[in-house]
Amino acid sequence: MPPSVPLYRSRAEQFDDIVLEAVARLEPRWESELSDVEFAVQEVPDADSIGEEGVPLARIVRGSPDTGDPSHPATGPRIVLFRRPLLARADDEEELSELVFDVVVEEFAEILGVDPETVDPGYGDSG
Repeated sequence: MPPSVPLYRSRAEQFDDIVLEAVARLEPRWESELSDVEFAVQEVPDADSIGEEGVPLARIVRGSPDTGDPSHPATGPRIVLFRRPLLARADDEEELSELVFDVVVEEFAEILGVDPETVDPGYGDSG
């Protein structure tokens, strides 16, 4: 489909949409907690974040407190999802969507300091 047609979406844009859908699934229950969290997509993790556990699917960038300095305002936490590692682990778009949702749940649960099952009672259920 030509780019001038409204239905045209790049693979990166399609992936961004999947991330937004995952966050939207959590909003009814966690809207106030999610309001401080920023979500971002990075193509691949930085080389220094690849360790013995393999290539990460996401990471959390902790926020910074309010220092009172207007040039350094307080920031909330950011969940960065790595597009290529996630794509590599999914066979199709439905599997990718569920994987992205699980990763968002896991990272958000870590920020809150709770188990993923607390964030999403269906976490870990196949299907």
